[in-house]
Amino acid sequence: QVQLVESGGGSVQAGGSLRLSCAASGDTYSRYCMGWFRQAPGKEREGVGAIDSDGRTSYADAVKGRFTVSQDNAKKTLYLQMNSLKPEDTAMYYCAAKPRAGACMTRSYYNYWGQGTQVTVSS
Repeated sequence: QVQLVESGGGSVQAGGSLRLSCAASGDTYSRYCMGWFRQAPGKEREGVGAIDSDGRTSYADAVKGRFTVSQDNAKKTLYLQMNSLKPEDTAMYYCAAKPRAGACMTRSYYNYWGQGTQVTVSS
Protein backbone atom coordinates (compact mmCIF):
# COMPACT_ATOMS: atom_id res chain seq x y z
CA GLN A 1 0.00 0.00 0.00
CA VAL A 2 1.06 3.54 -0.74
CA GLN A 3 -0.34 6.69 0.82
CA LEU A 4 -0.10 10.01 -1.01
CA VAL A 5 -0.71 13.47 0.42
CA GLU A 6 -0.70 16.55 -1.81
CA SER A 7 -0.06 20.11 -0.70
CA GLY A 8 0.75 23.49 -2.19
CA GLY A 9 -2.44 24.34 -4.01
CA GLY A 10 -4.00 27.77 -3.82
CA SER A 11 -5.20 30.78 -5.74
CA VAL A 12 -2.95 32.74 -8.06
CA GLN A 13 -3.31 35.27 -10.83
CA ALA A 14 -2.64 34.37 -14.44
CA GLY A 15 1.07 34.35 -15.16
CA GLY A 16 1.92 33.34 -11.62
CA SER A 17 3.55 30.19 -10.27
CA LEU A 18 2.78 27.46 -7.77
CA ARG A 19 4.64 24.37 -6.63
CA LEU A 20 2.68 21.31 -5.62
CA SER A 21 4.16 18.60 -3.43
CA CYS A 22 3.11 15.00 -2.94
CA ALA A 23 4.48 13.14 0.06
CA ALA A 24 4.50 9.36 -0.33
CA SER A 25 4.60 6.78 2.43
CA GLY A 26 4.17 3.03 2.71
CA ASP A 27 5.57 0.42 0.34
CA THR A 28 8.42 1.24 -2.02
CA TYR A 29 9.07 -0.22 -5.47
CA SER A 30 12.13 -0.37 -7.66
CA ARG A 31 10.08 0.27 -10.80
CA TYR A 32 7.30 2.82 -10.71
CA CYS A 33 5.54 5.79 -12.20
CA MET A 34 4.40 8.81 -10.27
CA GLY A 35 2.14 11.30 -11.95
CA TRP A 36 0.11 14.43 -11.62
CA PHE A 37 -3.44 14.51 -12.92
CA ARG A 38 -6.07 17.21 -12.82
CA GLN A 39 -9.81 17.43 -13.04
CA ALA A 40 -11.81 20.55 -13.74
CA PRO A 41 -15.55 20.71 -12.99
CA GLY A 42 -17.52 18.82 -15.61
CA LYS A 43 -14.41 17.38 -17.24
CA GLU A 44 -12.61 14.07 -17.11
CA ARG A 45 -9.47 13.65 -15.09
CA GLU A 46 -6.47 14.17 -17.35
CA GLY A 47 -2.76 13.59 -17.14
CA VAL A 48 -0.53 16.61 -16.54
CA GLY A 49 2.94 15.18 -16.11
CA ALA A 50 4.68 12.10 -14.79
CA ILE A 51 8.07 10.68 -13.89
CA ASP A 52 9.27 7.10 -13.76
CA SER A 53 11.86 5.23 -11.70
CA ASP A 54 14.53 6.03 -14.33
CA GLY A 55 13.81 9.75 -13.99
CA ARG A 56 12.16 10.05 -17.38
CA THR A 57 9.43 12.66 -17.55
CA SER A 58 6.42 13.09 -19.78
CA TYR A 59 3.95 15.93 -20.11
CA ALA A 60 0.61 16.79 -21.60
CA ASP A 61 0.91 19.12 -24.59
CA ALA A 62 -1.09 21.79 -22.76
CA VAL A 63 1.58 22.20 -20.07
CA LYS A 64 4.84 21.51 -21.91
CA GLY A 65 7.34 24.26 -21.30
CA ARG A 66 5.38 25.59 -18.32
CA PHE A 67 5.19 22.70 -15.85
CA THR A 68 8.02 20.57 -14.49
CA VAL A 69 7.73 17.26 -12.63
CA SER A 70 10.54 16.28 -10.30
CA GLN A 71 11.12 13.97 -7.37
CA ASP A 72 13.23 13.84 -4.25
CA ASN A 73 13.76 10.15 -3.59
CA ALA A 74 15.32 10.74 -0.17
CA LYS A 75 12.21 12.62 0.94
CA LYS A 76 9.85 10.36 -1.03
CA THR A 77 8.25 13.48 -2.43
CA LEU A 78 6.98 14.32 -5.89
CA TYR A 79 6.79 17.91 -7.08
CA LEU A 80 4.98 19.81 -9.78
CA GLN A 81 6.39 23.25 -10.53
CA MET A 82 3.80 25.25 -12.42
CA ASN A 83 4.84 28.48 -14.12
CA SER A 84 3.00 30.88 -16.42
CA LEU A 85 -0.29 29.65 -15.06
CA LYS A 86 -3.45 30.21 -17.09
CA PRO A 87 -7.11 30.28 -16.05
CA GLU A 88 -7.59 27.00 -17.91
CA ASP A 89 -5.16 25.36 -15.48
CA THR A 90 -7.79 25.75 -12.76
CA ALA A 91 -8.62 22.28 -11.44
CA MET A 92 -8.22 19.84 -8.60
CA TYR A 93 -4.75 18.36 -8.90
CA TYR A 94 -4.10 14.77 -7.88
CA CYS A 95 -0.92 12.86 -7.26
CA ALA A 96 -0.89 9.19 -8.27
CA ALA A 97 1.48 6.23 -8.13
CA LYS A 98 1.76 2.79 -9.64
CA PRO A 99 4.34 0.04 -8.98
CA ARG A 100 5.22 -0.42 -12.65
CA ALA A 101 7.11 1.68 -15.17
CA GLY A 102 5.77 2.49 -18.61
CA ALA A 103 2.61 4.27 -19.80
CA CYS A 104 3.06 6.79 -17.03
CA MET A 105 0.51 9.21 -18.48
CA THR A 106 -2.29 6.64 -18.62
CA ARG A 107 -4.71 7.34 -15.79
CA SER A 108 -6.35 3.93 -15.67
CA TYR A 109 -3.09 2.14 -14.83
CA TYR A 110 -2.60 3.93 -11.52
CA ASN A 111 -3.30 2.10 -8.28
CA TYR A 112 -2.85 4.81 -5.67
CA TRP A 113 -4.27 8.32 -5.51
CA GLY A 114 -4.05 11.27 -3.18
CA GLN A 115 -7.02 13.35 -2.09
CA GLY A 116 -6.15 16.28 -4.33
CA THR A 117 -5.27 19.93 -3.92
CA GLN A 118 -7.17 22.78 -5.54
CA VAL A 119 -5.48 25.19 -7.92
CA THR A 120 -7.39 28.28 -9.00
CA VAL A 121 -5.99 30.72 -11.55
CA SER A 122 -7.76 34.02 -12.03
CA SER A 123 -7.49 36.25 -15.08
